[in-house]
Amino acid sequence: MTDLETPAAPPRPGPSWRRAAPALLGYAAVRALGLVVLAVWSAARDESWLRLLSARWDSLWYTRVAELGYGYEVRLPGGDVHSNLAFFPLLPWLERAVSALSPLSPAHAGLLVSWTASLAAAWGIFAVADLVYGRRAGVCAVLLWAVLPVGVVQSMAYSESLFTALAAWSLYAVLTGRWLTAGLLASLAGLTRPVGAAVVAAVWVTAIASFAGERSGPAEDGASRWRRALAMLIAPLGAAGYVLWVGHRTGGGPLGYLDVQAGWRNGFDGGYAFARFVAGKFTSFPAALAGLALIAGVGLLVRLYVVCVRQRQPLPLLVYAGVVAALALCASSYFGSKPRLLLPAFPLLLPLALALARLRTSRSAWVLGAVAVASAAYGAWWLNGSGPP
Repeated sequence: MTDLETPAAPPRPGPSWRRAAPALLGYAAVRALGLVVLAVWSAARDESWLRLLSARWDSLWYTRVAELGYGYEVRLPGGDVHSNLAFFPLLPWLERAVSALSPLSPAHAGLLVSWTASLAAAWGIFAVADLVYGRRAGVCAVLLWAVLPVGVVQSMAYSESLFTALAAWSLYAVLTGRWLTAGLLASLAGLTRPVGAAVVAAVWVTAIASFAGERSGPAEDGASRWRRALAMLIAPLGAAGYVLWVGHRTGGGPLGYLDVQAGWRNGFDGGYAFARFVAGKFTSFPAALAGLALIAGVGLLVRLYVVCVRQRQPLPLLVYAGVVAALALCASSYFGSKPRLLLPAFPLLLPLALALARLRTSRSAWVLGAVAVASAAYGAWWLNGSGPP
């Protein structure tokens, strides 16, 4: 059977905890393994695993926004200005709310939000994969997302888990025709990370394709068309609202947020800076191996996307994954962040999930178990070392 002939499972009536239970239990087990290994590894280094998850790198910036609001910046000797306006507000808003309603500090509230959101993300990934390819593929997709080398970020007080949850459920809503839900979740995703543009793009492109399809097929009722149009209107409001607010606050106008990102040396250059970074690895033999690994990694991503197209993934999944990958690879941000930025691109895992789903259960369990152990060890080593910026 060719990729083009891969059949999709018949649509399901809707997601349920009972149907998703194997995926969620497996996901929780993988993340628990990662936390145990991290705690043991950190204790051996006289380090606090809790601090590594909640009070380093970007989590410190989110906590500061939750505690003090926006307006904090750091001016570096080279002239760069790191402003907390670069961080979108939904996660710190939730940290502040949870902290106000509980004895948790904003930092630990961020962990609670992230852990809860990671389960919601796992459920959303299962719902999408189950709808398109069936339950077994859905379970495999969730477990693959859990055992990614940078999967430990899902357990940190970062915004990746929250964003992935909103994105996955928005895509599920699009696939099942729940347009207003899709638009609202896309708007919330846009308040979480700049890559919320990928969710908006998925809603818009799918809605436009639906409108165009009505010309050659039976027209839907007026209420359905209005819901679709309203979803297109709602979807970009979150990101647009925050970006315009930042521009007003900084005096930079509609493009003021780009100036804030430039202070962090972040921007979109079509991949030029990343290509130069990779090329620079070939100046010496040991570094050349890293360069070859980077090229192989990018090649794998491209290959997976091509397979997604050949397997005829639904349009919203292809648009979303394509935009997430393009923004991650073509941005001039810190290059060590790129694996983390690709974490929400879960549709790229569906070809691998299908392959695993075709194996016997015992064999796929051995494969996923071995990768889970390796991922847990890598995550512990990573966070006790350079860590995610």
